Amino acid sequence: MNFVFISPHFPYTYWNFCRRLKQNGVRVLGIADAPYESLSEELKESLTEYYRVDSLENYDEVYRAVAFFAFRYGPIDWIESNNEYWLEQDARLRTDFNVTTGIKSDRIQSIKEKSEMKKYYAKGNIPTARQIRAAEGIEALRSFVGQVGYPIITKPDVGVGASGTHKIEGDEQLEGFFKTVNDYQNYVVEEFITGEICSYDAIINDEGNALFESMTVWPPSIMDIVNLKLDLSYYVDKEMPESLRELGRRTVKAFGIWNRFVHLEFFRLYNDREGLGKKGDFVALEVNMRPAGGYTPDMINYAHSTDVYKIWADMVAFGESRTTLGKQQYCAFASRRDIYKYVHPHEEVLSRYGDRIVMCERMPELFSAAMGQQMYTVRLQCMEEVNDFVTFVHEKEQ
Repeated sequence: MNFVFISPHFPYTYWNFCRRLKQNGVRVLGIADAPYESLSEELKESLTEYYRVDSLENYDEVYRAVAFFAFRYGPIDWIESNNEYWLEQDARLRTDFNVTTGIKSDRIQSIKEKSEMKKYYAKGNIPTARQIRAAEGIEALRSFVGQVGYPIITKPDVGVGASGTHKIEGDEQLEGFFKTVNDYQNYVVEEFITGEICSYDAIINDEGNALFESMTVWPPSIMDIVNLKLDLSYYVDKEMPESLRELGRRTVKAFGIWNRFVHLEFFRLYNDREGLGKKGDFVALEVNMRPAGGYTPDMINYAHSTDVYKIWADMVAFGESRTTLGKQQYCAFASRRDIYKYVHPHEEVLSRYGDRIVMCERMPELFSAAMGQQMYTVRLQCMEEVNDFVTFVHEKEQ
């Protein structure tokens, strides 16, 4: 099997996907714009061959790289990056090389554009926030506000994370949005929902069935964490409510997802919301056709005593999982920012949590705006321990 992995060096941990593929007998062919010497030894050992392009943004270059691999090794069976940024290019390459194991260009908008996602939620009868395109103009938005009330959220129709997201709390801010955001035509506007974000993380086989499922609980607003420089914490739960499992599976079916690692986001409502549900119900936020970001796949492994990189590679090579799950527990992440003084110094955190710490390191600069500079990740047995851990790490000097 010939597997072309686009940008296997980023995020850094993606060498794990490549290694597990190789262990399953798959030929892994890497394409990226990083010098070969800069690749980790783990990644180098996992690749059969590496083709460096000057820029992954240059489609012609990437196309020629795939064509070279096809000439050298035969037909390409898979093309994948597991990266949100390259989803559209991945789909275009699959279309041009007739690779049938993933989404092609004719379906890419349904998973890239937030406005298109709403149609598929409706198809699956999945509750989701009401939405309008900013391009409809300020009068249409005023009418929308009359239905849903302030605050409202504006965000790019195509975008990742909290980048470009704004919370609008009144008419003055709404008018300011149209005056200051030059590309507002490319934005969508949604009603503001209060709730914690719970993700349905799953590995889906070629029949659209889940080989593995997990839930991660996130803070309600990454936007506020970035803009207000708040501390970040989140955790992988040791179990999943059946209501989320059922909604996650319905979403997979509605979007026609197959052969993917997915990260589907839902709100768990803090309060009753007319037209959406009762307190504690789940409401769809958006779909992401790639693994959760950062070190979350590793946290999922620690929580479920398994190897999701291997489960994904099993799906690719065998169409099933040949990887077991072990003890179920919580895996919690809490990070700190260098701009603050904390009550408990670094050494005290290490002493208190000892061998329960599974990761402890400085965050890459690219992730620091959202995730802080120093992270701690631990395995814990109950929610009380999770809450105590977050409080202990984040307690600041007055």
